[in-house]
Amino acid sequence: MGNLQQAKELLHTMTRAEKAQLLQWVASELSDIFPGIEKTPGVCGGAARVSGTRIPVWSLVQAREMGYSEERLLYEYPTIRASDLQNVWDYYEAHLEEINDQIQENENA
Repeated sequence: MGNLQQAKELLHTMTRAEKAQLLQWVASELSDIFPGIEKTPGVCGGAARVSGTRIPVWSLVQAREMGYSEERLLYEYPTIRASDLQNVWDYYEAHLEEINDQIQENENA
């Protein structure tokens, strides 16, 4: 029997609390996977950016820290959606040092 089949059978025997804990573990294992965020060498200096755009994560985070609301960001960047912003915030939370370093580099430039 394969791992997935075993997991499926075990799932049926678990309490809601156990399933919630399992879900947290799985999410933690996949924490480096961020839909809607990509890095491409040679595009935006290889910085994390909103997929299909040239909008770096650090620039949106910096704008939010300067007081821009999500509504204003969506107005200023009409090619992105609210779900893109959520992906950006999630990425930032998981990669604080990386993004803060990029913000600092930009401010020093």
